[in-house]
Amino acid sequence: MIINPSVNTLTQGKMNRYMLAIATAKCARLVTAEFIEQKTDAEDRIAMKEIDGPVFNYIDSEIRDNKAVEVAVRRIAAGQYNIYDENHKLIR
Repeated sequence: MIINPSVNTLTQGKMNRYMLAIATAKCARLVTAEFIEQKTDAEDRIAMKEIDGPVFNYIDSEIRDNKAVEVAVRRIAAGQYNIYDENHKLIR
């Protein structure tokens, strides 16, 4: 499966592929944590009878319907997740 945008577009000559891979993995972990948080919240609210219906109706569709790495790549490309170098200088 090919994820767009491409690696070259994401790195823009400012970082290497390794840095991008590490940043993507970290962002994907945040996406997964966000999914778990929303799922747990929905389950708790259903248990307390505040809401009803399937749990997945109450999870953001972006993280519910896509893989964490895909969401991470899109967020990095959109500038929603910052990448810093080893000197804490903003790369992207």
